[in-house]
Amino acid sequence: MAASIEKKGYRETTVADVVRIARTSRRNYYEHFHDRGACFLALFDATNEDKLEQIATAVRPDQPWEQQVDDAIGAYLDTVAARPALSQSFVRELPALGQAGAACQRAAIERMAELLVTLVESGRRERPEIGAHPLTTDMALIIVGGLFELTVIAVERGRDLRELRSIAADAVKAILGATVLQP
Repeated sequence: MAASIEKKGYRETTVADVVRIARTSRRNYYEHFHDRGACFLALFDATNEDKLEQIATAVRPDQPWEQQVDDAIGAYLDTVAARPALSQSFVRELPALGQAGAACQRAAIERMAELLVTLVESGRRERPEIGAHPLTTDMALIIVGGLFELTVIAVERGRDLRELRSIAADAVKAILGATVLQP
């Protein structure tokens, strides 16, 4: 599915394209997915799980918190920028899948917020001298939602995501500084 989307877009991708590229049968395809949309949602989930893993791997809790933010933002933007056609397809096509697409998108944002809470907690344990407070899930959702929307708009406009690194990192640092690191 990903290879076909990157070549010709989701709307032009057919089940025949997917089974041909995957070198499998239609029967095998339909054993896993009831339709093309289900395959697309599974691809979205897998792509987001990979993104979360790359972010978690990039952040080292023994580093200064500012570096951790830079590393997390960098990893996030790198994963989106690595497959621009796929990222753009998710932005454009996921809403067309209705409730199922919305639920997948919401779940991805919630998982990323959970990761952010976990990373902050890991940093708090590693560097107790900072005296940081826990990050609430609500605050993490605000951060992740804002970053997601910024990225969506940038992808839709064809912007180079590297342009977003410093502004996104500065915004997250400001939020964390005002909430987690406040005296």
